[in-house]
Amino acid sequence: MKKRIPYVFLFPGIVLLIFFLMMPLLSVLWPTIFPDGFSLSAYTAFFQDEYYIEILIRTIRIALIATFVCILLGVPTAYFISRCSAKWKGILIAISIFPMLTNSVVRSFAWINILGKNGVINNLLMSLGVIDEPISMLYTEFSVLIGTIYLFLPIMIMTLVGVMDHIDNDMMEAAESLGASKLKAFIKVVLPMSVPGILTGAVLVFTGALTAYTTPQLLGGNKSLVLATLIYQRAMTLNDWVGAGVIAAVMIIITLVVMKVLNVIAAQLDKRGEINA
Repeated sequence: MKKRIPYVFLFPGIVLLIFFLMMPLLSVLWPTIFPDGFSLSAYTAFFQDEYYIEILIRTIRIALIATFVCILLGVPTAYFISRCSAKWKGILIAISIFPMLTNSVVRSFAWINILGKNGVINNLLMSLGVIDEPISMLYTEFSVLIGTIYLFLPIMIMTLVGVMDHIDNDMMEAAESLGASKLKAFIKVVLPMSVPGILTGAVLVFTGALTAYTTPQLLGGNKSLVLATLIYQRAMTLNDWVGAGVIAAVMIIITLVVMKVLNVIAAQLDKRGEINA
């Protein structure tokens, strides 16, 4: 009887997942596979359309670049925060997560004011005499990428801070005492031990960047569509729910593949660590 009690507590959560996640998802995906019987023609049409493939490649490219940049910026930032005193650590963590406390729409409008033709950057460059006329930075892939990095960098930092907090500083001191520089000690000691956090953060950033809607819509517009904004266009503007369902399925598959690849990498690194140990 006692062994069955935990499963009883799982029942409400399972019911919620079935009725509010699985059933709506199936209702969207089912017509894409069984329009009038089993058929993958909707998926074939998607992958044969150069316009859709261009948007798919752009979405993956933005997600990959955003993930890579968040790792580059997040690793040293998280390490610095993890080595600060408790007082400064709390302040720096609060500063890091502050953007997450603001609505994504507000953050996107802030970047519009920064990147616009009459924005902060263009006004500064023109006042310095660097350019003669404003540069078009809004509604481009660049503006979407900047907004995406700003949106998800706090998640990467917070993920890594939790991992790096558990890395003993004595290991760095031991490496330095054996002749390694601070940079080499960081690369050889801290970075390998931070891989689980990096992989977790990479999954969160990539999936978030792949499925983000508000930031690409406001900063990219119709000139730099991504899959999420394309779904809205197909469903709400063109009333093509089958086409929107196909795009949603493609996004789900990409997310699952990336998660599987990163899990395999993590498992291989764990095995290598066990062998070395």
